[in-house]
Amino acid sequence: MLRLIARLLRVLNSETNPGQVSLGFCFAMVAGFTPLWNVHNLVVLLLVLILRVNLSAFLIGLAVFSGFAFLLDPVFHWNGMQMLNAPSLEGLWTSLYNSTPWRFTRFNNTVVIGSLVFSLALFFPLYFLSNVLILRYRAHVLAWVEKTRLMQFFKASKVYQMYQSLPQFGGH
Repeated sequence: MLRLIARLLRVLNSETNPGQVSLGFCFAMVAGFTPLWNVHNLVVLLLVLILRVNLSAFLIGLAVFSGFAFLLDPVFHWNGMQMLNAPSLEGLWTSLYNSTPWRFTRFNNTVVIGSLVFSLALFFPLYFLSNVLILRYRAHVLAWVEKTRLMQFFKASKVYQMYQSLPQFGGH
């Protein structure tokens, strides 16, 4: 748990564009809320690798949202049941099920369709909310921490200089 928090703080404190971090969290929400072994998660993984998405944010978010998915499964099931039993959508579901490629998506599973629709509905609100929160964190909390005497003392130490010289931590 402490490693997860440390990785999250490293991502938030990095100079990465907040939009890339937010997009990582959003794609992680889609992959984390839905059952892992599905076709749409392959599409999500492909988008994460193609687009400029912060991979650390994606992996952290995947761990967090997968944990919340177990708590929200009854909501996903109810949502999926409502969608699959809607009389107005019966023709759509029948035509999709009769098409072989759509069967691989397992859309007729209540948890799959419910969690996918739920996560897609929250995708853009989460993107904008996390973007604002990251910007505020960097402007207020991180700026305050940087100004404290303890942090200034730490940055003047040889330990911090050695930390900065390592390539994986921001050195050259």
